[in-house]
Amino acid sequence: MKDASELQPITQFISGLIPFDSLSSSDLARCCQQLSIGYYSKASRTVPLDESHPQLYIVRSGSFEVRDQGGELLDRLGEGDYFGFPSLLSGEKVSNQVQILEDSLVYHLNPETFNYLRKESREFDRFFNRAFAKRLRHQARFKAKDLTTTSRINSLMSPVPLTINAYASVSEAAKKMRVARVSSVLVIDNGKLIGILTDRDLRNRVLAEGFDGTLAVHQAMTANPKVLFENDLVFEAMLLMSEHGIHHLPIMTNEVNDDEVTKPVGILTSTDILRGQSSQPLLLIGEIERQHDIASLIQVSKQIPVLLQNLISADARAEEVGRVLTSVTDALTRRLIVLNQQILGAAPMAFCWLAFGSQGRQDQAACSDQDNGLLLAHEPDEHAKGYFNALTHAVCEGLDKCGYVYCPGDIMAQNPKWRLPLDKWQKHFESWLNSPEPKALMHASIFFDMRAVYGPQSLFDQLQSHVLERTKDNDIFLAGMAGNSLVESPPLGFFRKFVLERDGSEVKGMDLKHKGVALINDIARVYALSAGIAEVNTPKRIRALMDANIINRKDALNLADALEFIAHMRLSNQGEQYTSQQNVTNYLKPQQMSSLMRHQLRDAFKVVHDAQSGLRMKFMRSF
Repeated sequence: MKDASELQPITQFISGLIPFDSLSSSDLARCCQQLSIGYYSKASRTVPLDESHPQLYIVRSGSFEVRDQGGELLDRLGEGDYFGFPSLLSGEKVSNQVQILEDSLVYHLNPETFNYLRKESREFDRFFNRAFAKRLRHQARFKAKDLTTTSRINSLMSPVPLTINAYASVSEAAKKMRVARVSSVLVIDNGKLIGILTDRDLRNRVLAEGFDGTLAVHQAMTANPKVLFENDLVFEAMLLMSEHGIHHLPIMTNEVNDDEVTKPVGILTSTDILRGQSSQPLLLIGEIERQHDIASLIQVSKQIPVLLQNLISADARAEEVGRVLTSVTDALTRRLIVLNQQILGAAPMAFCWLAFGSQGRQDQAACSDQDNGLLLAHEPDEHAKGYFNALTHAVCEGLDKCGYVYCPGDIMAQNPKWRLPLDKWQKHFESWLNSPEPKALMHASIFFDMRAVYGPQSLFDQLQSHVLERTKDNDIFLAGMAGNSLVESPPLGFFRKFVLERDGSEVKGMDLKHKGVALINDIARVYALSAGIAEVNTPKRIRALMDANIINRKDALNLADALEFIAHMRLSNQGEQYTSQQNVTNYLKPQQMSSLMRHQLRDAFKVVHDAQSGLRMKFMRSF
């Protein structure tokens, strides 16, 4: 028996945890009496789970990762979290591994007491059954192979690419390709990838030009080939191949290492993909690209809500859903530009169609409006002004009819204010940077998340590099951006209770976009601009900040997890709203959530709150 002095801190901690807070005082006392204490050192690496004696593990302090047999991350655990319950509920052998991230203190609850509490408390039993169901769904997501959104390039690529020196002869390259029975070879110089030589290159640049086999490989190769990384989605490879008419992609390592970053670890071909699975999103993009008139394009766009529902039903990651939906929006935009140019004629100068906001970040969901602009190569004359006025109005109208409503703030290419040559765009950004007034900061939160959807990348790069040179270490501007991003806060009040607001009706709920996802976007944006990081997708920004040691690994992973969880909750809620024919909004009603979900959402909001505090300390300390 534990004495009162031992029980007090245990009881105080356990009574504050869901679902133990629903137990009667007598059952809570019985539970705390039965708890044993375990210490787990980081040096031990994993928790020694005893299959003959399953128990509930309650994390008092420290952190852990739960991984399946294949090493896939299933959950990350900290204070107040649980593991071990799947075996208690199913009676099956332990199949997952629990890795120790830091020295930890854990309470153990024996199976007899655990089962007793399940019988005595319906809330207790429901909590762990739902947690078990969520774990199973999470595992199923990694095992699913029916959607390209859940498949990584490393699952299909050839892992040992054929390579050759840049100064070898094309005859030697052809012999290597014949022996290996492949249609391409990667060209290496001083250990770095500099090009790729394919069958098509040999036909078009050697035989058709009358050269013999002594020609050096570097004279016939495709220099600076498009590449992807081993953990990128197969969907992204298919899209890249489709856009650029290529059939071979060198695949690079995801390890950030000066010696390894330019080292190819595999190659992915269109044949590899054909041997894999087909993709609903890519089929839709292909259908978009085949349309020859705007009316049929609008008709095809009606499939987008169905695609979104399919992705939500498949429990795809929110990050992947955003990238897939944005790829569809990009394809629609490009096709509208091409079709309208067929009507209006060729453009009088080079231009880039710019995407801002959620399309720029590649995190679109339901209810996305337009945020776009036009970047012109130089100052237009009257004829060019008339042409681009007609083109942008036609494209924006087409997007509206395809479901992307006009921007309420009129940040669209059809507005002459956002249809500018390069030098005037640069001056706009400089004015926002030099005079960070509230309106300028509002613009910054939209315009600094930009991508080129159509047009020469080199033109866009000139604008982006100009902007990043001036944001890096710009203390006054960054302080203003940080202050602007702290105006809103996560919906947590005293004692971490949810703060609710009305969604425009009498219904109270939490705005998961503006009080959750948008806050993380803001945090990542400020840090990225301070470091001159060109990436605009928020998860990729966070990874880049972690790799550059600007945000420590633990905080970066927590922030990325919070973003994924809140965004996934938002998508799931919108899916349920759509299915039940309600208005699709960003508002979630807490009464629709399980105790487990409320617990996890509070933790995610706490991560955002802590990240905001860190932002304030770093960028506003002197202001």
